[in-house]
Amino acid sequence: MRARIYQPSRNAMQSGTAKTRHWVLVYGPAASREIDPLMGWTGSTDTQSQVRLRFDTREEALAYAQENGLEVDVTEPQTRAPIIRPRGYGENFATDRKGSWTH
Repeated sequence: MRARIYQPSRNAMQSGTAKTRHWVLVYGPAASREIDPLMGWTGSTDTQSQVRLRFDTREEALAYAQENGLEVDVTEPQTRAPIIRPRGYGENFATDRKGSWTH
């Protein structure tokens, strides 16, 4: 069975980095999805696709996968751009001692 290990990125609606420090193991689909003829919903008999396991480190996730005989695809996290220093509103109007604008 295949699995994927990755470190989740923060969502666009988050300003912080909560829930992005751990590593997640997600099982790949073992069965195809089916369309219910009455309602039109998609479903599957594969319950492993609903399982998400969290680990503190990448090594713990890899050790778990090796113990359980899983083929693993590891996705490395992308690095973030340097954080822009937050400024106060008053800094927009700041001047140096000579009276010229600071930026």
